[in-house]
Parts: sequence; structure tokens; C-alpha cells
Amino acid sequence: MSFEATEHQHVRFNPLSGNWVLVCPHRMKRPWAGQVEKPTEENIPAHDPMNPLCPRVTRPNGQINPDYESTFVFTNDFPALLEEVPSPPESDDPLFRASQARGTCRVMCFHPHTNITLPLMSQEEIRAVVNQLSMMWVMEMEELGKKYIWVQIFENKGAVMGCSNPHPHCQIWASSFMPNEPHLKDTNQRQYFLEHGTPMLMDYVARELEKKDRLVVTNSHWVVVVPYWAVWPYETMILPRRHVTRMTELSNEEKDGLADIVKKLTTKYDNLFKCSFPYSMGWHGAPTGPRLENEEKHWVFHGCYYPPLLRSATVKKFMVGYEMLAQAQRDLTAEQAAQKLRDLSEIHYKIT
Repeated sequence: MSFEATEHQHVRFNPLSGNWVLVCPHRMKRPWAGQVEKPTEENIPAHDPMNPLCPRVTRPNGQINPDYESTFVFTNDFPALLEEVPSPPESDDPLFRASQARGTCRVMCFHPHTNITLPLMSQEEIRAVVNQLSMMWVMEMEELGKKYIWVQIFENKGAVMGCSNPHPHCQIWASSFMPNEPHLKDTNQRQYFLEHGTPMLMDYVARELEKKDRLVVTNSHWVVVVPYWAVWPYETMILPRRHVTRMTELSNEEKDGLADIVKKLTTKYDNLFKCSFPYSMGWHGAPTGPRLENEEKHWVFHGCYYPPLLRSATVKKFMVGYEMLAQAQRDLTAEQAAQKLRDLSEIHYKIT
């Protein structure tokens, strides 16, 4: 019997994290009798006077939002990280270790209307939003990066991803410590650079452009792939064609290209199951703070999308059991997921 990646289980290595993922494509043949999510609620008003992220609304802390027309940033009213907190006591016990954790959490609304999603905007609207966001992200990165070693920009979209507010927004958490995922990427990219003399993700994107098996969509500045080592069913990674280490290095043309690629990707996501596709996404780049002046050539700025849906708009992938106690496992292969996304229209299903 010869090996067929689409039929036989196997494990794949993630060089960014150093972890392995178990791929079991034959599991897609099993009938589903598990939990079914509620269909996404799409009857959302443009303005909700009770929504604390809308313009002119009073937030829980008593502050009134300005009548903003583009982006609006404020410190989270219920932050996970605070700037001024006492440090835990020092301990020599190797089994009970704690360390200082300081930071700040901000919320960035990227449109005044609650019922707006990126794939339903025109490219010009997305360009305006992305350019405005990029400018604001860069400003936040520059400001927070002077003080904190890691600034994490991320977006949770959809109730299934734990997002409690449908208003289009992202979050920015800045911390005095390197979180686990960036720390692993930092370590493994550095080791690869020392061994090969080239950035890992630049080599990777070149190989993906040659193979084309996992490409989803491309333009002159960006490449979207389902990573070879993807864990989530329709996970994607946005990679630059030019070596950039941080968001702050992007040119105006690359920001325009980013607007184009984000619209195309999120449109394909919505078209997959004919729904407002949920996901968690975020950007990773070279550390900041005390490492701003260092050469970080091993880093490549990139974006990650982690959507949970597996079979339909109401059936998601659960990370439980084996995933929690052993290692990550996925059903369909990265190549199968990429082809499904690649073959989808770049015109939103609501428009056609």
C-alpha cells in the first residue's frame, strides 16, 4: 500500500513552534452527531445606543465615546493587564515560580457602524479602513513598543470565537513579557537563521509559491497560504513577498496590497459556508521595547487567521481530549483546505 496524504494519517512538523500536528483526513468520512452551533445572527443595526463600542454611547466606566467616523482607540474598561501592579514574591523553588507581568489593553474600533464587515466593503472602503488601521496600528506599536517588549494586535470575530460584541473592532495587548507563542517563534526563527543564513518564512513563502498546493490567493505584495502545519481546518497565514520584520516597515503600496488581500481572503471565508465567517486573527512581528535597536533579521512580519468552522456554518472543530492531552489534530489536509478556499469566488455571495 502506498501512502496517500488525503487518505492516511500522518504527522506534520511546525518549524515555527517546534510542535507536531496529527493529520487524519479519513475522519471527514464519519457522520457528525455532535454539537451544532446556532446560525450567525445577521440582523444587526448600524447603530445600537446600548452598544458600548458605538459612537456617542456611554461606556460602563461613564465615559462617552466621541462621534467618531473612522477609527477610535481607548483603554479597555476591563483590561487583563494593568500598568501598575505589585510584583509577586521571589522564590527559589523550581516548582512554584512566578514573575512580574505588567501591561495595558486597548480596544480599537475600526468603523462607526456595527453591521459592517470587511468582505462586504468595497476595496476602496477596505483600503481606507486598512490604511487607517495600519496608521493607527503603527502609532500604537510605536507608542507601546517603546515601553513593552511585545505588542499583540488581534481580532476575535463571531460569537463562536468568544466575541461578545459584533461591532467591528480589534484589541491591542502590550506586555512586559514575551508571551508563549511569540517566544517559540522567536526562538525557532532565530535558530533557523543561524543554521541557514536566511529568514525561515521568506524561504517558506518561496517554496509555497513554487509548489502552489497550499496557495489561497496572492497579489504583487502578499501571499496567503494554508500552512503545511495548519491546525485549524481553514487556518491561513498572510506572508509578505518582501522581507519586513515589523508592521512599521510596510510601504504605502504594501498597505494597499494588504487591503486587497484581506478583502479577497475574508470574502472567500464568507463564501465557504455562506455565512459571516468567524475567526481569531492577529499579527506577529519582531519584538519591541528593549529589542527595538537589535537586528531582528530572523523575523518576518506575518498575519495568522484561525477560524473554527469545520463542516458547515454550524459545525466547528473542537480542540478537546486528544488535542488537550496529547497534541493538535486536524481532519482534512492543508492541501484540501487550500483548494476549497482557492476555488471559491472573490465576489461575496450576498453581492452575486
